[in-house]
Amino acid sequence: MKNSLKHIPGNIGVAIISFCALIALFAYFIAPDSSPNANSMHLELTTMRPGAEVDFIKLKRLKLEETSLMDRLLYGEEKPYKTIPISFVRFEQEALHYVPYGYNQDYEKVLQADKLFSEDDYFETKTFYLGTDKYGRDLFSRIIIASRISLAVGLISVFISLIIGITLGLFAGYYGSWVDRCISWLINVVWSIPTLLMVIAISLALGKGIWQVFIAVGLTMWVEVARVVRGQVLSLSKMEYIQAAKVLGFGDFRIMFKHILPNIISPIIVISAANFASAILIEAGLSFLGIGAQAPTPSWGAMIKDHYSYIILDKAYLAVAPGMAIMLLVLAFMLFGNMLRDKWDVRA
Repeated sequence: MKNSLKHIPGNIGVAIISFCALIALFAYFIAPDSSPNANSMHLELTTMRPGAEVDFIKLKRLKLEETSLMDRLLYGEEKPYKTIPISFVRFEQEALHYVPYGYNQDYEKVLQADKLFSEDDYFETKTFYLGTDKYGRDLFSRIIIASRISLAVGLISVFISLIIGITLGLFAGYYGSWVDRCISWLINVVWSIPTLLMVIAISLALGKGIWQVFIAVGLTMWVEVARVVRGQVLSLSKMEYIQAAKVLGFGDFRIMFKHILPNIISPIIVISAANFASAILIEAGLSFLGIGAQAPTPSWGAMIKDHYSYIILDKAYLAVAPGMAIMLLVLAFMLFGNMLRDKWDVRA
């Protein structure tokens, strides 16, 4: 009973991670604004309250190329119409009379019916569940799409760090001697440099952009993996079955990758979960500083940067909502990592 209760936080973390992964995968099917990057702007709707409802009329747009299901899943799609927010509308003599949102009745405009998207479907009401940002974009949709960036950064950067860290750690622990001294020296040098400063330096050297962030974060997180792998290999290389494999004439690469690596996979997975959380925080920090994901790509860190000044203007939710998303996802990975550590009794 005690052990089952012990894993409850970890299971909650797994549930949150799974939920976020599904949301990120089908983001453009879930988000109310399914345009690429959820970037539909209406400046007259800036910083609206959560739950606000606005009426729109739909106008014909130039014919767009048909979007495949895969493209829609990955990049979203432009609607075959554009929208205008309104506060009043009526039909009269085959013309549409409307008042743009934010204007009074004296500012009435007239639109011919042939310019509407469809005579049977020219009007819609949108609900902004988390309000709108300072550019009049749907905040809820932006947060959903931004989950892809955080999960992608964690996944790719952890993959890069595993490739580098496992390779160097195996070589250092298995061969020892001058190979171990050289790799250990490199680990200590990289370890002594503050992670965020190194990521910023690499990002500036590679240029601004989300792919540069993937590489920069991955190139700074391999150190912990290499240290853990090296320590595990040093202890396992003295085991009898490894000595027997050497006597039988097995090659070094076969011993390292088929006999040693499978036996140290547990601490690697545990540290990968912690690195996943760190990568999400680092990406958010870089985007906050303006050297991460670039506009109009949505990022939780960039959303906080754009709206942190609204905290003192009674619209704190604009910065708190993406901040809560970061906190929940990072906490979920930490709980998941702690559960794995306890389950596999990892002391690395």
